[in-house]
Order: sequence, then structure tokens, then C-alpha cells
Amino acid sequence: MITPLPWGSKRTLPRGRAPANGLAVSKLQGNDPRRGGAPLSYRSAGVDIDAGNEAVRRIRDLVASARRPEQIGDLGGFAGLFGLPRGLADPVLIACADGVGTKLLVAIAMDRHDTIGIDLVAMNVNDLIVTGGEALFLLDYIASGRLDPAKVEAIVAGIVAGCKLAGCALLGGETAELPGMYADGHYDLAAFAVGVIDRARLLGPQRVRAGDRALGLASSGLHSNGYSLARRALLDPEHAGLDLGDPLPHGERSVGEALLEPTRIYTRALAAALACRDGLHGAAHITGGGLLENPQRALADDLAVNLDLRDLTPPPVFRAIAEQGVATDEMLRTFNCGVGMILYVDPTREAELRRALEDVGERVIDLGEVAPRPAGAAQVAIYGADHLFG
Repeated sequence: MITPLPWGSKRTLPRGRAPANGLAVSKLQGNDPRRGGAPLSYRSAGVDIDAGNEAVRRIRDLVASARRPEQIGDLGGFAGLFGLPRGLADPVLIACADGVGTKLLVAIAMDRHDTIGIDLVAMNVNDLIVTGGEALFLLDYIASGRLDPAKVEAIVAGIVAGCKLAGCALLGGETAELPGMYADGHYDLAAFAVGVIDRARLLGPQRVRAGDRALGLASSGLHSNGYSLARRALLDPEHAGLDLGDPLPHGERSVGEALLEPTRIYTRALAAALACRDGLHGAAHITGGGLLENPQRALADDLAVNLDLRDLTPPPVFRAIAEQGVATDEMLRTFNCGVGMILYVDPTREAELRRALEDVGERVIDLGEVAPRPAGAAQVAIYGADHLFG
């Protein structure tokens, strides 16, 4: 639904390109002589081409503001074009796809659509940058039963804001109007991010080794995972039974504001860590699966990480959820619990890397270290979690 790429409403109109004029419209209008009534049209079938054109008009300048110098051409083509950055000896492309799940239902209920696009960018870019690579561009997809140009504009504004935080271009997208597929006012989002890295600079299991320190980067809240459980715990009358406008227990904001808090984008943090040359060995985005199922994704099979959570203070929303009867283990395997990213760093460079992260505004949490994995043992061992939600 966004930039120079195809922009359609299931019907596809290139984003940014004005609709063709001058067709023999007079031949296409008038009553259908076979039925003696108004002709069947795309609009009467549920797809409003004029609304699609208005959405394109509204987002054109927004999309153009999220460009990179490698982009080729302007909006309105069938595909977005992007040149590889210069100076890479052995470039490797990185690709990700993700959405924001049922966090969308909170945005819809609150009729606030200007930050959910940041979440969409974050969920893709945070997965991408743990490789050590740079996000180049994003493609997005917005689908709804009835196209609302103002809502599309708000969503795209959030996506553009996220792209600017991530340093990537909004290269293309699709807006699909699918009558009968969605409840009135509902929509879905997806995005696809592409990045690049020089092969010799790849982070991951091949670099992380026993003795590496595990440093956590604080999350802003739930980010975009676990919302089915969060909504059940906080909003269901059988549990907390809160309204979105109610104060969040133990917090200073409303329930809705806490649930809509945008996912953090860690591009600046990873860039700062990577600038400490060879000090960063690997990184794990704490996404779906929480602290129990993500840290090991950056480890070789013969390594484990011991995470000590005694210094971790999760945002209040996690305690409010846990108090509705969610066990600690379930919290840890569902949510980030206050840690949005884990960095595995050379212990001899830990102090330098910590300073670099703090200089760009990160709150760094000392979580533990990587160790050899005993036979048959889990790859993630968590200690000191008893205090987290009490």
C-alpha cells in the first residue's frame, strides 16, 4: 500500500500514478438494456476506484519522503527499482516478512492508526538487522473490506515514520479492497523487508562462542507479540475486564495507550554495537516465543545461554497481565518481558560496547553469558525470574 510499486485495490493502480482519462466512458455508461436497470459496476460490487485514487493522492508525498539514494525512478511503475550499495565485496541479500497480529484489533477499537505502521516496520527490520546487515527497503500490503483513504493515509504515515527510524526506503506496496473478506472497519497489514550485508561481516551462530556476554536492550512494552493473550487477560470480562480507556494497573497510562505503544526499532543500537569492530558476535530479536524461544536462535547447537533476570524491571503492562493468572513460564515463552533484543558480545569488549549503546540512548541490561551446552540440556536457562511480575 505504499510507494512506487504497484498500488492496487484488487484492481491494481500503480501508486502515485493518476488514473487514465479519456476512455470511451460514454460507451460504458447507461442502463443495461438486458436488465432495464443500472449497469453492474465495480463500485456496486464493493470496490471503489475513486477511493483508491484518493488514497494514492494522499500518500504520494509521504511515500516520496522515505527514499534512499539507491532508488531508481519515481512512483507509479509496475515494480520498484533499487541498486545495491557500492563497496560490498561479496554482497548477501537478507529478506524478511511479518505482520503485527492482533495488535491491529486494539488500533481499530481505539480508532488510532498512525503508529501501527511503526510496528509493521519494526517487526521486519528487527529480524533483519540481527544478521548484522542494513535494511534497504520495505514493501507493504494493506487489505480491507472497504477502502478508507484517511485511514490508509494514517497507516502509511506510521510506516513512513518507521522506515525513517530504520533508515530504509518505502519502495512499494499494495492496497487491496476485498469486499466480503473483512468485518466493517477491519483491515490487515503485512510487510516484506530486504537488506544487504557483506558475507564476511555476517553475525550469528558461526561467531558466537562460550564466554560471550549476553546484554539486553530494553523493550518499550509488548511490542507486537502475544496480543491474543494480553487482550484476553486485560479486556475479557472473565479476567481483568478493563476498558481501553481505563488506567493500567501499576502504570501511569491507559490500558489502550500501553497496548498501542509502538515496537522499538533497534537500528541505531545495532549500528553503534557494530561500530565496535568485532565486538558484537550475534544478536537475537525477542519476538514471538519470548525469552524462552528466541535467544538460542543466534547460538550453535552446542552452546547455551544462562539468563539472570534479577536486574530486569519489565514495564507495568506485563505485571498487569501476569496478575490475571498467567504463569511465569507462560509469560516468558509468550512475551519479551522487557527485553527487546539480546546482544552476544566479546567479553573483552563489553565495556566499550556498553558505552557505545548508552551513548545512543539504550538502557543496557546485564543478562548473563554463553556457555557450553550439556548433553540433553535446554539452550536457554533462566534464573531470577521470581520477582518479575510480583
